[in-house]
Amino acid sequence: MNIGVFLSAADLGEQYTVPAKEFGRLLGEGGHTLVWGGSDSGLMRILADAVHESGGRLVGVSVSFLHALAREDAHEMVVTDDLATRKAELLRRSDALVIMVGGTGTLDEATEILELKKHGLHAKPVVLLNTAGFYDGLELQFRRMEAEGFLPLPLADLVHFATDGRAALEYLQERVRSAGTR
Repeated sequence: MNIGVFLSAADLGEQYTVPAKEFGRLLGEGGHTLVWGGSDSGLMRILADAVHESGGRLVGVSVSFLHALAREDAHEMVVTDDLATRKAELLRRSDALVIMVGGTGTLDEATEILELKKHGLHAKPVVLLNTAGFYDGLELQFRRMEAEGFLPLPLADLVHFATDGRAALEYLQERVRSAGTR
C-alpha cells in the first residue's frame, strides 16, 4: 500500500519521535511505501529513516523552495512548483492517508484532504494519528461540527482518529482491503 503521510519537519521531543519511529517501522515491515513531503529533517526524517531501515520504499514529494532539504536516498523524489501541486501529487500517489503531528502546513494539508473527501473528490481512507493527545482539540472541534450540522456526512466516513500507529495501520489495511472487495 502507498501510504501518504502529512507531518512536521521540525525537531520534536520523544513524545512525538518515538511513536513516529514505531509507525515507520510498522510501515516498512509491512512492505508499504511511504509517500511524504520528502524532507530529510525533523520528524519527517525520523519517519522515513524507520521506514527505510525496515525495508519499506520512500517516495518523496518536495516543493521547489524546499528542495534543498529533500532526502537524497529516497527511491523516488518528485519536485513540484508549489504547495498546491505538492498536496495534489501526494494525494494522487497514495492509497491511504495519515495525518501526524504538525504545524500550520500539516493542518492546511489535513483540511484540504478532508474537504476533497467531503465533496467526493477522493474516497481514500484518512487517519488522524493523535499522538500524545496532540489533536484532542481538533477532534473535539470536528465532533462539534458534526453535532451541529456542519458536516454533510458522518464524521466516521470522513476521518478515523487513532491514538497509535498500529491502530492507524490496521484501520487503513482493513479499509483498503474492503474497498478492493466491493
